[in-house]
Amino acid sequence: MEYKKLHLNEYYDFLSADGADPTLEIFLPYNMREMNRQDKKRPCILVLPGGGYAMCSEREAEPIALKFLPEGFNAFILTYSTAPHRFPTQLRQVAAAMELIYANAENWNCDTSKIAIIGFSAGGHLAAHYSTMYDCKEVREVFPQSKPVNASILGYPVITADSRYTHEGTFMNLLGHKPQTEEEFNYFSCERLVSDSTPPTFLWHTFADNAVPIMNSILYAKALAEHNIPTEMHIYPFGVHGLSTCDGETIDNLDANINHAKSWLTEVMTWLKITF
Repeated sequence: MEYKKLHLNEYYDFLSADGADPTLEIFLPYNMREMNRQDKKRPCILVLPGGGYAMCSEREAEPIALKFLPEGFNAFILTYSTAPHRFPTQLRQVAAAMELIYANAENWNCDTSKIAIIGFSAGGHLAAHYSTMYDCKEVREVFPQSKPVNASILGYPVITADSRYTHEGTFMNLLGHKPQTEEEFNYFSCERLVSDSTPPTFLWHTFADNAVPIMNSILYAKALAEHNIPTEMHIYPFGVHGLSTCDGETIDNLDANINHAKSWLTEVMTWLKITF
């Protein structure tokens, strides 16, 4: 396997504004000549960790990427800038990661028709936001040919700015304030941004999540259904917020209730094979 860590501002210097230093970690399995795979193009997974836009969780980064390598994926982890860096910084950094994947697709053996984005919690908001807004004016100002993703995977995502269900800290960190106008609510509540071109989506959440209520996933799934976007959703009865891989690598004191939710990994791999 080949591993690289790229500093995005070395490729796009405007991303270094205000001291930002986003990185893209790259995990590329070798294409074995012994098995006549030297020219094989692999699907890709772009991982966006959570952390409330205050930090990027290590638990939702490498452990996630490493689950996809045995399934034949090239894996990429974006450690994006967090508070005090505000919107549209993070969205532009996702677009930059996509540009690099496309630009190096031949050397990295990437199938650019099969790029999935996966995000957790606030990273889930970023993944959903990019999935629905990759071509918004803030992105197109710096990446006129910004690229869409082909599938979206959202784990216990922050979706809505609706005060009944939102995680306020996420939007405070992203914007520097709570959404205050109808325009802001519409621009940052991802369920209001779904369109007929939104990619197929896999959602998973726990009913017991008391940090980001399951209504976030339900609202997004409802919007997807209204636009006839292929969707799979799993709601597990138990487990606190931030379960990641639902195993001992990312959770201390693992119990049977949490272990039950681990099936999301099996389900998402099956879903990706069907989707791709």
